[in-house]
Amino acid sequence: MSTTGDLVLALKKELKSAQMTYGDLARALGMAESSVKRMLAKGDMSLSRLDAVCRALKLDFGELARRVAEAQPLLSELTQEQEQAVASDRKLLLVALCVLSQWTLEQITSAYRIAEPDCIKAMVQLDRIGIIELRPLNRYRLKLAKTFRWRPRGPVMHFFREHVVLDYFGGGFDGPAESLLLVHGTISRGIAPSFVERLQRLAQDFAQQHQADQKLPEREREGYTLLLAMRSWEFAAFRALRR
Repeated sequence: MSTTGDLVLALKKELKSAQMTYGDLARALGMAESSVKRMLAKGDMSLSRLDAVCRALKLDFGELARRVAEAQPLLSELTQEQEQAVASDRKLLLVALCVLSQWTLEQITSAYRIAEPDCIKAMVQLDRIGIIELRPLNRYRLKLAKTFRWRPRGPVMHFFREHVVLDYFGGGFDGPAESLLLVHGTISRGIAPSFVERLQRLAQDFAQQHQADQKLPEREREGYTLLLAMRSWEFAAFRALRR
């Protein structure tokens, strides 16, 4: 839906919420009711007219714009081009991962050697890409769904396979709340998808807990990376020994 269409839809919702009819709005604007209906049907109105409608509804335009932005569907996946823009700059990728964890500008610049102007510049880029909506005072709103994932064969996952996987699995997985499980078996092709669904639910639970725990003091939280995978696979060295 276009931005204009979103605004008109939001205005109609506000009219209904305020129990204001098209006739009431027409009188407030000094217009014929038919003209108001036509204006809202076509979404054809100037900024001054839009401002007048907001005044009639006793609604600030900035608040209307915020409601429209928050009503937009959240992204569960980026495009190839969006991911490429993130993966091509390691500093930008780092800031992207930090905002996915809901870090503030102050937390990012205190934890990493990134100057505040550079961090703000990266956040502006993430706003342009569509990952966040940057707000005043360098606050932001994530535009990604809780089910968001990087493209399985996209630029970001390629970067992680090339540079991160060995580093991640190089750990002992023997620290507090750490675990590494390797399970192999043959199961029904019909039941296999149900295990994938369980993994997805676990990932969602982890993401939801992350959101809920943002209210806790930083000293009570610890950063964890949950890596889930399941595939039909056989180690190449073993496959070479098959008859």
